[in-house]
Amino acid sequence: MCGITGWLDWERDMSGQAGVLSRMTETLALRGPDGAGAWTAARIGLGHRRLAVIDVDHGQQPMAAYSPDDGRETAVVTFSGEIHNFRQLRGELAARGHRFRTGTDTEVLLAAYEAWGEDAVTRFAGMFAFALWDVARQKLLLVRDPLGIKPLYYAEHATGVVFGSEPKALLASGQVAAEVDAEGLVDVFTVAAKRPGDAVFSSMREVKPGHLLVFDAGGTRAHRYWQLRSAPHEDDVPTTVARVRELLGRAVAEQTEADVPLGALLSGGIDSSAITALGAGTLAAAGAAPLATYSVDFADSEEEFTADALHVSRDAPFVQAVVGHLGTKHTEVLVEPASLLSVSGTTLAARDVPGVGDLDASLYLLFRDVRRHLTVALSGEGADDAFGGYPWFAGETRQPTDGFPWSAGVQDRNAVLSAQLRQSLDLHERLDNRYREALAEVPRLDGETGTDRRMREVYYLQQTRFLPFLLDRKDRMSMANGLEVRVPFCDHRLVDYVWNVPWEVKRLGGQEKGLLRSAVEDLLPAEVVHRPKSGFPVGKGSAYLDSVREAVSAMIGDPGSPAMDLLDAGTLRAMVDSKDWFNGAFTPPPILPRALQLDDWMRRYGVRVVL
Repeated sequence: MCGITGWLDWERDMSGQAGVLSRMTETLALRGPDGAGAWTAARIGLGHRRLAVIDVDHGQQPMAAYSPDDGRETAVVTFSGEIHNFRQLRGELAARGHRFRTGTDTEVLLAAYEAWGEDAVTRFAGMFAFALWDVARQKLLLVRDPLGIKPLYYAEHATGVVFGSEPKALLASGQVAAEVDAEGLVDVFTVAAKRPGDAVFSSMREVKPGHLLVFDAGGTRAHRYWQLRSAPHEDDVPTTVARVRELLGRAVAEQTEADVPLGALLSGGIDSSAITALGAGTLAAAGAAPLATYSVDFADSEEEFTADALHVSRDAPFVQAVVGHLGTKHTEVLVEPASLLSVSGTTLAARDVPGVGDLDASLYLLFRDVRRHLTVALSGEGADDAFGGYPWFAGETRQPTDGFPWSAGVQDRNAVLSAQLRQSLDLHERLDNRYREALAEVPRLDGETGTDRRMREVYYLQQTRFLPFLLDRKDRMSMANGLEVRVPFCDHRLVDYVWNVPWEVKRLGGQEKGLLRSAVEDLLPAEVVHRPKSGFPVGKGSAYLDSVREAVSAMIGDPGSPAMDLLDAGTLRAMVDSKDWFNGAFTPPPILPRALQLDDWMRRYGVRVVL
């Protein structure tokens, strides 16, 4: 998975900046606990932290390609992630005469660039972010995978660009200030509305999913190499079901490739259970040991669980049904609710921006325990987004909203803002503008009207606004533990196909994700196949809630709190005194733990608000 960073400067001799490059690289040590590397030339320095997964002994980076004529370096890459179809590409390149020195996908990437140039990226299936320096042409490529599974930030300055897997690497360069403007504050105070390319910090950008950036002496060029394309779906239902099974099966089979311990995250829902079943089958066919699976639950869930809109049932009984059916080697990770607040600073450091409270903390604690046993884990993330699993999908067919569907019903977003901040920031207006921008991007299908037209909009919003929020959370919480989490449902070939499947087919049998359920129903117990969507467990324990209330009360009373310049004390006090701040829904996540992180963030990072 790894962490990458670097600095291109057209007027500075980067060979003299080894100390700065080292500091930038070391900020990403948790992403790559197995080694560090650096490469410098006159105008550029590349840094790398390695999490060894493929060809453990020979995958050190940055990695160079060499001319067969004189042995000179022709290209150098620092690469994060995995190219899941690298074995197929390796075979194609070997047939063209390329000779490989290692068994890594990184070397395949370099060989592919040598053979096909910038078009090579269109052949990659995987989750990746990389920076490639073309020595002969003196140009830098920054590339991100089609769905943006792996992060890549950059900041242009007067004479060049700095970049890295996380904002912390850019901040360590000394070329970027920790400043946030009004649009950045929108991302802090809302969830799943961030525009592609935005990075919260006003001086930074993210490479957009499916994009390639080129920096050379002539300036900066952006190229979109992948996007969703709308077309009539011509397959009948049986063919569609079979095709989904085929595409998902291929994605899982490719993603079980690893030279280190691999397992699966299992919640007992259809998404993770399908991945687990296919992964277990792939390993069994190869004669490997049973697949290791891991689930998370709160220690007090049997006594304190109450159903709500997104948590209809406890996971544990369904997890056990899958484990018994497939014979996986299972471990349940129990989280003490009182421990959630204690790792708030850790999850903030992983994100570099305020997160979503216990939703981050519980995932971090799960990954921390899993990492004791595994280096790679398969996840069901992305299925709800491609197949329509969240409650708001069906809701939009009955009563379409005029905004981001997951935040419908939020009454007053501005109530939590201080009176001073409300004078220059209206969250409702900003979100409405962002919603209109997103709708303008939707790839329309000629003649599509009514429910079909609206559902295409909803799926686009989901894929480009909500899913990136989930993938970002998963990446930061997993990589803070040096754990690689793979997401087969985010294979762009599967997403491409499902995108054009009509709503009524995706909801086959009248149940959410009915198409997916039909595609894998022969692999799983019936009660799991038909289990309704139930979200990731959240912390409701009284000890955790009380600790949050106490910490927020202290923050309100602290005259030195930087966050209180942005927050309304009366609104926060009312929340502390009631249970209204915990609404049992996914969005908006409880504001009180997020307010605590806002305060910690502004102190720790020295954040300056510029309005």
